[in-house]
Amino acid sequence: MSKRLDEKLAKLRADGRTGLYIYVTAGCPSAEATVDIVRRAEAAGADVIELGLPFSDPMADGPVIQEASVIALRNGMTIKKALEVVKEIRKHSEIPLIGMGYINMVHHYGFEQFVTDFKAAGMDGVIFPDVPHEESADMRRICAAHDFTLTEFITPGTTEERMAETCRDARGFIYCISNYGVTGVKEIDYSIIGSVCKAARRYTEVPLAIGFGIGTPEAAARAAKQADGVIVGSAVVKQIIDGDIDGGIQLIANMRKALDA
Repeated sequence: MSKRLDEKLAKLRADGRTGLYIYVTAGCPSAEATVDIVRRAEAAGADVIELGLPFSDPMADGPVIQEASVIALRNGMTIKKALEVVKEIRKHSEIPLIGMGYINMVHHYGFEQFVTDFKAAGMDGVIFPDVPHEESADMRRICAAHDFTLTEFITPGTTEERMAETCRDARGFIYCISNYGVTGVKEIDYSIIGSVCKAARRYTEVPLAIGFGIGTPEAAARAAKQADGVIVGSAVVKQIIDGDIDGGIQLIANMRKALDA
């Protein structure tokens, strides 16, 4: 768990507000711009930032996030440079930061060293969509020892047995994937993941955040009826890639307004 993240999520719950989690890719369009985007996203109403750690083979990412990763990698973004991005963000903001990457990225670095270094830099946790719950016990132990959150996933296909185990071990928040497939803006029937969230509530009080496919304020409001938070990535990142950072920030502000309505 992470004190900074837990305090933010507890305050959202106490205030009766829906959490707005915004994904940005470290290094897209540049390392310097990423720091400024995070600062502006927070001012626009973001509660938590998912900081994408670019990888050449992102299995869970749709075309927009993949393109952002290519841009960041082309700009020379690495794990060590992402550390510097986190440090720069912490000079301006105390918003919770959750890294999102792939386990192959940290094999050579070493997982415990990764946790130690990113925790020291100011990150609060990490998401690895390619690590199933049953293979994450050692990672969870390391994260717990460093006050670092390893985010768990549930999906429309999660079995009752796995859901019980995942919810029991979850810390921070649970990432509720709204549909099968990869990230990207699409039409989603949020009642399906809503039923999954309802089932998860039998096993945990950890906040539930829905992600994948949320691209408009209206979609965010619909998803919010099913969970404690919404996760928005591709819609904002697309604006950034297209050179319209102001438009991406305005979208965040519009989503915040829709969630608070």
